[in-house]
Amino acid sequence: MKRKRVIGILKTIMFLGIALILLGHYLLSGLKLHESMGVSGIMIIAACIAVGLIMSLPTKIYLTILLMKNEQAQHK
Repeated sequence: MKRKRVIGILKTIMFLGIALILLGHYLLSGLKLHESMGVSGIMIIAACIAVGLIMSLPTKIYLTILLMKNEQAQHK
């Protein structure tokens, strides 16, 4: 795959991860799902936030490394 396509895919994954984190926060504070559903609601909220973190953090690191490589190649 070309770098632009990989970067586009990684950005999409990162934004989906951030969206899941925001969804988990909305379920927690907006809908108060943990109060209405109990432990099941807490597990749903925790799963949304955990998957969101897993999706967003590694892609940021990889994108930073790719951008650093691109910058080094331009300066040579």
